[in-house]
Amino acid sequence: MTSDRYNAPMENPKRATVYFTAEVHKALRLRAAASDRSISDMVNDAVRIALAEDATDLEAFVERRGEKSVSFEAFVSGLKRRGRL
Repeated sequence: MTSDRYNAPMENPKRATVYFTAEVHKALRLRAAASDRSISDMVNDAVRIALAEDATDLEAFVERRGEKSVSFEAFVSGLKRRGRL
């Protein structure tokens, strides 16, 4: 199995069953055909991007760990008090 994006064999590819709505599956098939890629490669890339975003979010939590926490209610009250809402 190869990834067109990286043009190299995937290391130890694992099989998973994923269920899509009919509309999403059709869109994936059309996009895959138009870009000469497999649905598997497209899903793999999408999951990799989502995981990278999660990693970025976790880094931001670590960086902001020392900041004062403000409740949602207090934040909204402050906006109202300053005439922003």
